[in-house]
Amino acid sequence: MADSDGEYASDDELKRNGKRTADGRSKQTKASWEDVKRSWDTVLETADSGLSIAEIREAEKRRRLLRDTTPLQRGIIRHLMLVLDMSFAMADKDLLPNRYRVVINNAIGFVREYFEQNPISQLGIVGMRDGIAVRISDLSGNPAEHIEKLMQWSEQQDPQGNPSLQNALQMCRGALYQTPSHATREVLIIYGALASIDPGDIHDTINDLVADRIRVSVVGLAGQVAICAELCKRTNNHDGNYSVAIDEVHLKELFFAATTPPVTRTPEQNTASLLMMGFPSRTLAPKDHVSFCACHAKPTREGYTCPRCGIKVCRLPIDCPICKLTLIQSTHLARSYHHLFPLKVFVEVPWSQASRSTACYSCLTPFPAGPRDTVAAAPAVLGGRAGAKGGGKQQDGDQKNPKPELKGVSESGRYACQVCGNHFCIDCDVFAHETVHNCPGCQSDTREPEKDTAVAVPDGGVTPMVVDS
Repeated sequence: MADSDGEYASDDELKRNGKRTADGRSKQTKASWEDVKRSWDTVLETADSGLSIAEIREAEKRRRLLRDTTPLQRGIIRHLMLVLDMSFAMADKDLLPNRYRVVINNAIGFVREYFEQNPISQLGIVGMRDGIAVRISDLSGNPAEHIEKLMQWSEQQDPQGNPSLQNALQMCRGALYQTPSHATREVLIIYGALASIDPGDIHDTINDLVADRIRVSVVGLAGQVAICAELCKRTNNHDGNYSVAIDEVHLKELFFAATTPPVTRTPEQNTASLLMMGFPSRTLAPKDHVSFCACHAKPTREGYTCPRCGIKVCRLPIDCPICKLTLIQSTHLARSYHHLFPLKVFVEVPWSQASRSTACYSCLTPFPAGPRDTVAAAPAVLGGRAGAKGGGKQQDGDQKNPKPELKGVSESGRYACQVCGNHFCIDCDVFAHETVHNCPGCQSDTREPEKDTAVAVPDGGVTPMVVDS
């Protein structure tokens, strides 16, 4: 150590600050323990060697789809304020690399998914730090602006100070106060602390939120807080939406659950009203003719002209800056209607009904062979008396230690549409419910609807059934 020129750094400092370069400056690196993935946490062991990882993944996909598909009245035009906790509590490392980074990454994904599922809605983002509420982005329908603001905050600001729940709610209330009555007013809070530093009585703020019909949902990261439970209960008509995340996967599920519009339950929200909208067409000016758009005041050649006042905007959907007319495209309105009429859940197909299909109707992926083929091939593999004995012992072992069943997973790998009856694989099932929101079999059926078709019933009688294509 006598001939060393630089400062001495212990092993702990190197792990915390990173490796040092030749000029003595520290190079930030990720610690080795941050990338540890314990594969044994994802395998369920049983007496007969347990379930395969593929079956567990299939059960996870089906679990997301097994939800209530009853058509309910929902608000497809939403105004949502996303509140992120940026206090000192978000620096904890129970979520790797820390809570703050995990929440920011999930928030970026949430913004994309929110506008994908709700194209004619608007979103604003607020942060809580240093005992005050800071506005990250204003209410708008452009996801690129929100993502850009979030990335700037994650690079320039670190979590610090205490959160103020009351200040954040007051800022959200001020932003949602001027929104039209036909749209929903919602607040989603990602809360990592166990306390709130408020300047006044937060119960008065809750009363104001109830009077303004603003719904508040909270996702906790540390534990359940009494004031958050009361806030969700009172603002959601005693049907609170307050959950605490267990891990990163659960946090993402709770985060993305807010992309579905809430059900309208109160009489004031159930009142039908007419809404005027404009459907402008895209225009492209010649090279020598450049004009400013009214939404960003930037020179552009292309844009959309408002059918009422004739002003040009550069993107859709948007409220006209001059006449306040809602400007959208017909595709935006069509993409919002799948919340009102959700696609029915595909049912599991048992082996007794699996013989009518050999491949997925959508992607033509071959389905697995049935158990009858497996039983027929067993004597040839085992052979002789010893094979029969071994097979009997194995069968007895399977009866004593049966393989655990996973909820919603089809034993044949087939899932049938309840309308057209076609069989699909698990990947096409997920794609149809989460992306296209339509059944490929129902959309490709070009047959004329049959009326008064007689179908035999198990007791030998006949009942009329109308086939809907």
